[in-house]
Amino acid sequence: MSSVPRIGPPPDDEGSAFDSTVEPGGAVRPRRRGIYVLPNLFTLAALFGGFYAIVMAMNGRFENAVIGVFCAMVLDSLDGRVARMTHTQSAFGEQMDSLADMVSFGAAPALIVYEWALKGLGKVGWVAAFVYCASAALRLARFNTNIGVVDKRWFQGLPSPAAAALVTGFIWVMDDAGFKGAGRIDWLAWSAVAMTLYAGLTMVTNVPFYSFKDIGHRRSVPFVVLVLIALGIALVNLHPPLVLFGAFCLYGLSGYVVYAWRKRQGKPVSVIAISKDEPDERGLH
Repeated sequence: MSSVPRIGPPPDDEGSAFDSTVEPGGAVRPRRRGIYVLPNLFTLAALFGGFYAIVMAMNGRFENAVIGVFCAMVLDSLDGRVARMTHTQSAFGEQMDSLADMVSFGAAPALIVYEWALKGLGKVGWVAAFVYCASAALRLARFNTNIGVVDKRWFQGLPSPAAAALVTGFIWVMDDAGFKGAGRIDWLAWSAVAMTLYAGLTMVTNVPFYSFKDIGHRRSVPFVVLVLIALGIALVNLHPPLVLFGAFCLYGLSGYVVYAWRKRQGKPVSVIAISKDEPDERGLH
């Protein structure tokens, strides 16, 4: 029997919902769209980290909850890189990644901090948690709609994983210091409110935060970079809660420093590119 002819343009690696084949009887059978397994496995693992964090917080195991969020951060940073390295990017993967980010870095940190410190404050507590959760949703929606016009070397507002690290890192440090009943300590509960609002509102600002995406595009790096990475790993192992939280605090302030410095220099600060084809070489516009 001769091969079955195919109508329409040749399919790509993932397939198209509109590809079809002609059966012997003349009927057209649509070809099913497939999905890539490897990058989506990382995304699902990151989603599990966020779900695990919520379950642990509900059971009062806040250290495990924070570790779940940080593990989700690592996995979230890998899925996109794996997709690019294996040439398995897809629209499905992009949407899946955004939904997983909303759970792991939006809903999970809000629920964890609410259970840890905010629920004893009444309406103020759940409003602060909701502001963070809503800001994460707005930030992700804006990121998806502006992805074609934003300079990829900069984030427009604090990225949601870094915001989650600020909120949960604060909990990790305090829990490690022995403050288990944060809801019964006024100054600690109000500090949690301030951190939650700062992280949430910073996500929806136009303040530029460096994305580090251009570093990975280099084919080689100086030897000293590897030495610095090794020193960084050793430093984190000295006291993971304090070191990681301190690093993300510096990053959470860096955008405002860049914004103020460029304003003082009279330079433009918007990360929106003038052209959709290629961002301005200066990085900020």
